Amino acid sequence: MKAVLLSGGVDSIALTYWQRPEYAITIDYGQRAADTEVATAAHVAGVLGVRHEIIRIDCSSLGSGDMAVQPASLHAPVPEWWPFRNQLLITLAGMRAASIGVDELMLGSVASDGTHADGRPEFFSQADALMAMQEGAIRVTAPAIGMSTTELVHHSKAPREIIGWAHSCHTGPLACGGGRGCIKHYEVMGDLYGEPY
Repeated sequence: MKAVLLSGGVDSIALTYWQRPEYAITIDYGQRAADTEVATAAHVAGVLGVRHEIIRIDCSSLGSGDMAVQPASLHAPVPEWWPFRNQLLITLAGMRAASIGVDELMLGSVASDGTHADGRPEFFSQADALMAMQEGAIRVTAPAIGMSTTELVHHSKAPREIIGWAHSCHTGPLACGGGRGCIKHYEVMGDLYGEPY
């Protein structure tokens, strides 16, 4: 069985539409936009008929930058960097996945996520090897890692009425319009559907 990490952003929504896994897992780890991400993911999973699992664990005291209302770490490559975030999400989702019989955990990372070390193909290769050698032998994949977000949406054939639910703001329940997530969202929507969005 497959599961996808469904954050409620464009990439994870398109991946879920494309792959139609048995499960979608959304994690509230204390990020500022968690409530909206969970609500968006729950709606999309419901529309697509995918079983939705929610994990809540407060790691906000460990966060950094825009996503955590904390000063950015000295190691931060971008303002929204959260230390070891994908490693944390893979571990937490893997714990749930093992208990429900999932053997492949998919993440919606795309080529532009290479800004972060944990968004690169070599990270996913290492994460896959680590998870596969443990009990449960869960595989970790990033099927869209070589695509742009626009290419992923086109490839997935996800309709606008599904993609339109995406929430990409890192700082709260409504789009701030100025953060990296909002700017990427606006640019992708323009690429996909033209101006004005």
